[in-house]
Amino acid sequence: MATRDTNVRRSRESSLQSEESMRALEELRLLSEEPRMKSTGPMVSWESEMASVQHSLKFVLKLKEEFICPICRGVVLNPQQNSCGHIYCFHCLQELLLTLHNGTVKVFKHVFFLQVFQDNCCKREISSLEVYCTNSPACTSVLTLNHLQEHLRSCQYEQLQCTNPGCRMVLQRRYLHEHLTNTCPHRSEPCPRCRQLLQFSLIQDHMQSSCPEVEVDCPNVITFLFCVFFQLTEHRDSCPEVHTDCSYKKFGCSVQGTRRNVRSNAHLEQQGTSETVLQEEALLRQREVHSDSLLIAGLQNGIRPLLQQSNSHEHSISTAQRTLSRQEDILSSIQLEIQQVSRGLGPSLKELEQLRKSLDAVMEEVSAAEALKEHLGTLEEKLKHHSGIFDLHATQFSLNKEHLQELEVMSYDGKLIWKIEDFRKRREDEARGQAPCLSSVPFHTGRCGYKMAMKTYLNGDGEGRGTHLSLYVVLMPGDFDALLPWPFRQTVSLSVLDQSGAGNHRSLSFRPDLTTKGFQQPAAESVSNIAVGFPCFIPLNMLETSQNHVYIKDDTLFVKVKVDMAGLDQL
Repeated sequence: MATRDTNVRRSRESSLQSEESMRALEELRLLSEEPRMKSTGPMVSWESEMASVQHSLKFVLKLKEEFICPICRGVVLNPQQNSCGHIYCFHCLQELLLTLHNGTVKVFKHVFFLQVFQDNCCKREISSLEVYCTNSPACTSVLTLNHLQEHLRSCQYEQLQCTNPGCRMVLQRRYLHEHLTNTCPHRSEPCPRCRQLLQFSLIQDHMQSSCPEVEVDCPNVITFLFCVFFQLTEHRDSCPEVHTDCSYKKFGCSVQGTRRNVRSNAHLEQQGTSETVLQEEALLRQREVHSDSLLIAGLQNGIRPLLQQSNSHEHSISTAQRTLSRQEDILSSIQLEIQQVSRGLGPSLKELEQLRKSLDAVMEEVSAAEALKEHLGTLEEKLKHHSGIFDLHATQFSLNKEHLQELEVMSYDGKLIWKIEDFRKRREDEARGQAPCLSSVPFHTGRCGYKMAMKTYLNGDGEGRGTHLSLYVVLMPGDFDALLPWPFRQTVSLSVLDQSGAGNHRSLSFRPDLTTKGFQQPAAESVSNIAVGFPCFIPLNMLETSQNHVYIKDDTLFVKVKVDMAGLDQL
């Protein structure tokens, strides 16, 4: 019984695999027909015509591995791509699917049950590849793959078989016309006599045996000559010298002789029999035969329905016997299965109970997992909320840290020394257009004084770009601007400090131009006024050249600003 179940299971698996193969084959067929149904041109594509020369193609450039079919190892024709990215010929997939359906091969089976689609991008690339004519080196033509068949239809070096029936000669197209018209022994030529088109090699036999226009002699009379062959048959039917039987042979006359002597009936008179007696006897026998024929026909008509009815009954009995045999086999199979189920029902009930308990345990674990999943979701929401709060605190902490650093270096005496590190890197970044301007921390002329800052262009600004260091001072909106006198009138000094200890600082000063906007009271909503200073403060070559001064040391530059506090009342 176990063996029977195994066979049944294998049969079902085989049928399922067959159905899957048929479905995949049908999908592939529909896929191949879809572009044809959309097209209004001919049904045959250049790719189907290329299958015969697929493995003999010579490409101008080496064929890429991705354009080689992994099944036939030839260039891919009508490329089909599956969901894992492999590309195959359409006809290779079709043949392999048919092989799978017949149950003889199971290799690459997974390919056909994945999604397959036509790769039009790959198809365009392959169709544009350049190849040599398949008749090279005789033909030197180089053309794209999709135009090869069109070329071969007119290539003078293409090998073609003679089209005359029975001729197996194969020769190049340039020699074919001469062969067909002049040299082929199987070509059609008209008979010189009757002008009937015949195979050239059979014309001689035709003229000797069957040509209707050839002159022949009557075989019965040597002296009688006929002009043409086609009259010979007609003459034989009426030739008086032809030997024949008496027309009353079927009534007992055994005389033979020439048609002229037999038709005269002279032998009947010699035998003492009159033609009238023979004719009456022949008529009587014909009536008897006719009567017997009618009787036989009536019997046949009566027997025919009986035979048909007998055949019908035999067919019904045969069908009933086959049906009864099948029912007996099915009944026997059911009885065997019932016996097997009866034997195995006891252990199966125990296994079913164990499965039920296992299922209950699994359901409990699933419920616990769902509860844990809900708890994890709640924790994730809380984590997102706390992460948002943490980001806000981190941003505020960063702002407070910057403000604290600004307060640590804040100056209230109108002076500021600005340390600029990584001088060369920052200058190179500025030359490339990155961060063109650097700004110092703000400084004040007093606790309630003007708020100012320095700006510098390490690679120069304006007319000094690329040649000089540019230094500027800028007024910024302060908390006490409403109490201060405007415009700003104090003298400002800018310096690049010497780090050699010799004190050879480079300093330039200016007095404010009271008419410019840069020294007016800054607008509260603005960041700062227009910067004022020196675009050509010091040449870059002097800045980096060490003579009796050192302005840049350890890639660091120090810049100083000083506001003249004379005449400035502190609030």
